[in-house]
Amino acid sequence: MTKEHRPRICFYGDDFTGATDTLATATEAGLRSLLFLCVPDRRQLEAAGELDCLGIAGAARSMAPDEMREELEPVARFFAGLQAPVTHYKICSTFDSAPHVGNIGAALSVWRRHVDNDFVPIVGGQPNLQRYCLFSNLHAAVNGGGEVFRIDRHQTMRNHPVTPMHEADMRVHLAEQGMTVAAIHAPAYEGGVEQLDAEVDRLAHGDHDAVLFDVGDAAHLPLIGRQIWQRAQRQRLLAIGASSVVQALCGHWRGQGELPQRSVDAARVAAADGAVFVLAGSLSPVTARQVAAARSYERIALDARRLIDDDQAYLGVMLSRIAQRLNDGRHVLACTADGAHLDGERVALRLAQASGDFLHRLLPLTTVRRIGVAGGDTSSHALKALDIWGLSYLGKLSPGVALCRAHADGARENGIELMLKGGQMGGEDLFDRLVNGA
Repeated sequence: MTKEHRPRICFYGDDFTGATDTLATATEAGLRSLLFLCVPDRRQLEAAGELDCLGIAGAARSMAPDEMREELEPVARFFAGLQAPVTHYKICSTFDSAPHVGNIGAALSVWRRHVDNDFVPIVGGQPNLQRYCLFSNLHAAVNGGGEVFRIDRHQTMRNHPVTPMHEADMRVHLAEQGMTVAAIHAPAYEGGVEQLDAEVDRLAHGDHDAVLFDVGDAAHLPLIGRQIWQRAQRQRLLAIGASSVVQALCGHWRGQGELPQRSVDAARVAAADGAVFVLAGSLSPVTARQVAAARSYERIALDARRLIDDDQAYLGVMLSRIAQRLNDGRHVLACTADGAHLDGERVALRLAQASGDFLHRLLPLTTVRRIGVAGGDTSSHALKALDIWGLSYLGKLSPGVALCRAHADGARENGIELMLKGGQMGGEDLFDRLVNGA
């Protein structure tokens, strides 16, 4: 890829739901964007055409450190070959991670072998999702429009089944994952760009691994984007954070007249043409409320233990039952919420993998063309089980929840419309929006 045609930014999403939010963010800002589901080959790159933003979706957030290194190394080599000024390691806006799973420090050790710049910015919040970082402490709303709590007092995140958040100061949280982190706090933004430049210059080559930027307001993002882009022009750099990294860059570019002054209007999501299938593997209270509020579906409970145990007789019965209803034109919402009561090693990961295999086996039995998957890990493993190589953005169902079009070589998967949502994302009517349009 020539310098003239290289992307401005490449990103790796550590789960599929977050990766689609970054895809939506970039596309709506006016960037030519496509999300690949693995390192693309030459034919897939040619099919994608010229891109300003190239993403790869993965599942590093649900992996142990050794698995993460194996997953990320080929991606980092590929991005190094593209020579995009900014490489973005896209993490969840709630910084879901721990020393034993989704370790951000382990990811950084891979990226540093391929991106030499000492300056590694971490964008600490995403205001449009009600995620805020102030004096390095992360805060999040319980759900859309709900009360905002410090992350270690957030009723869902402090009880997360895989990565419970017991520390709000992201410097301490990341130190547990092997990183030393300096910080730029919100008052630094009030002194003008010269003062901010001086503060970032002071920290850019310090004795630490990364610099965490507070984000308490959307107005902070273009200021951060300016810092990232200025330094990326001198030497390729790695940035860590949620979709707010792309928001920050696009805010700066827009201020420089390099992008439309207003976001590109996302196409209205039309009502589904045919039956819709939703697989809800998330264990979050937000998803539970969405399941309870869904009025358009027949709900079918899936036994999580029998999915994990690969009970072939049970799976055959449930696949046949769901396929028959979908082929009759009925919308089906399948839930695995009883997985919250299971014990055993890495149950959440094994349930996500089993759910992905279930979806893979269901598709050939139906003609369904619109699918929703709830749960970050479930979405990642469900998509990995399908013969899809890319996603493009169709429209927004809710903040943080995109509807995407699948790109595949086979006719069955090509053009399927997919909604992938994290456990915390979307309003209570989200699943009905997937049926009726938004």
